[in-house]
Amino acid sequence: MTDTEFKERELMLTGVGGQGVQLAAQTLARAATLEDRHVMLLGTYGGTMRGGNTESAIVVGAGPLSSPPIVSRIWSAIALHSRFWHPIRAKLPAGALLLVNSTLFEEALDPGHFRLFELPATQIANEHGSTAGASMVAIGGYAKLTELVAIESLIEAMRSSLPEYRRQHADVNEALLRAGFAHFDAVEVPAWEAMESVA
Repeated sequence: MTDTEFKERELMLTGVGGQGVQLAAQTLARAATLEDRHVMLLGTYGGTMRGGNTESAIVVGAGPLSSPPIVSRIWSAIALHSRFWHPIRAKLPAGALLLVNSTLFEEALDPGHFRLFELPATQIANEHGSTAGASMVAIGGYAKLTELVAIESLIEAMRSSLPEYRRQHADVNEALLRAGFAHFDAVEVPAWEAMESVA
């Protein structure tokens, strides 16, 4: 199947508990629905809330989806930590987009295999006074690189996704999304460019 035949884009986010992976995935999925995309989301995490494995799979489509959110091959990934990322590594084909949190990702990667982008997400979050905001920085950067969703859709979705007891973090999260978005200068891997003609 050629790239122009794809009507779906897959993203997997991986990290450790406490980095906000599940909230980021929900925010990105909700942003896509705000733009009238079809979305499926599946989040999984280990038995510990902090320090354990956490990942989420999102499938976004220009039309009705045929892939479940459990996929064997993915178009892109965000790795917030090098721990627990190997199962996702195996699903990334040559040329897939990989965005890594360069503050914490310690594993050597072959830039010839991936379309590799580095973003010091934890550092940027810390500079904004957030200890758990790396995921917001990362999805902001991902939105810039791919145009999968617009930054304003991400911000609206984030505010809708925050539970009542975390609403006080909304303004900081918006700043983190915008900081990640501003880190990259241009769209590098447009998500929908090859799809609009067949959507």
